[in-house]
Amino acid sequence: MASMMFTDCSSSTTARLLPFRHNPLLRRNNGVVSLRRLINLSSPRSLRLHSSSSLSPSPIASLATETPAKVIDGKSVAKQIRDEINAEVARMKDAIGIVPGLAVILVGDRKDSATYVRNKKKACDSVGINSFEVRLPEDSTEQEVLKFISGFNDDSSVHGILVQLPLPPHMNEQNILNAVSIEKDVDGFHPLNIGRLAMRGRDPLFVPCTPKGCIELLHRYGVPIKGKRAVVIGRSNIVGMPAALLLQREDATISIVHSRTKNPEEITRQADIIISAVGQPNMVRGSWIKPGAVIIDVGINPVEDEKSPRGYRLVGDVCYEEASQIASAITPVPGGVGPMTIAMLLSNTLVSAKRVHNFQ
Repeated sequence: MASMMFTDCSSSTTARLLPFRHNPLLRRNNGVVSLRRLINLSSPRSLRLHSSSSLSPSPIASLATETPAKVIDGKSVAKQIRDEINAEVARMKDAIGIVPGLAVILVGDRKDSATYVRNKKKACDSVGINSFEVRLPEDSTEQEVLKFISGFNDDSSVHGILVQLPLPPHMNEQNILNAVSIEKDVDGFHPLNIGRLAMRGRDPLFVPCTPKGCIELLHRYGVPIKGKRAVVIGRSNIVGMPAALLLQREDATISIVHSRTKNPEEITRQADIIISAVGQPNMVRGSWIKPGAVIIDVGINPVEDEKSPRGYRLVGDVCYEEASQIASAITPVPGGVGPMTIAMLLSNTLVSAKRVHNFQ
């Protein structure tokens, strides 16, 4: 897939790709964008605009369904989940006097990271979860970060710990993330959590937020998973791999498409469910999609658009204009998976507090 050319698939001739290499709002893992690091793309200056040659339109006319796909509204579902969390937090506080707490550690002064931390705090406030925040300068030592993690590990009022990524280059990210107590690893990235997710008969303490949000959308829209053929595009530790493991737990038959896959279009076309998390604008064309498939598009990619006031707009990994005429249901970008990620972070924090205090 890496050798293919990807472009905008709308009728506009002004939309062009924005490269990811220098986009500070995105963090890559094995070539896959981590949606949990995404932030509002409010500053066009943070993006370098490049143009790309166009692809010919995908031959989808013969595949189109009679009615457009149902829109899987992640924004609406996330709001519903936050309301449910708010009610549970209030019930827990009234019953045992405990309020869940989420601690976030931010190192450096990156504007995108600072904005994302503010969004997390706002989300915590909206559901009644206590938020704790540590801001350290860019030149802080790894030991200073580890000291705060250790403190939060021992703090009974903190039920979840999140280290905002990326960290400064002089720090060992793996060492720092592994220092977070597995009982407070609300990001779900601890190796023991991932290992338990992969094993039958074992349950992880936490599931990574974005993949968890993808599966929750399928559940809330009544999409059957058991016995279905599912294709996950992308194999990152953050989205693709745990998404595949979650689908497998739901008794789907899984294929993973990645940068070395031969005939990715042919494999993807067999899928009843597609989860795409590869970070390539409009890569999945109409010709890749089986009529009636359900599509969860994790990608969020800026493409230049002269008609937009900001000079760009956001698109997914899937060509929405083509896919929506073939699929039975699809998530929009933005407004699909994105809002679910923070909702699942709040959910994991609540789950942690309930587990610690044995609250049902």
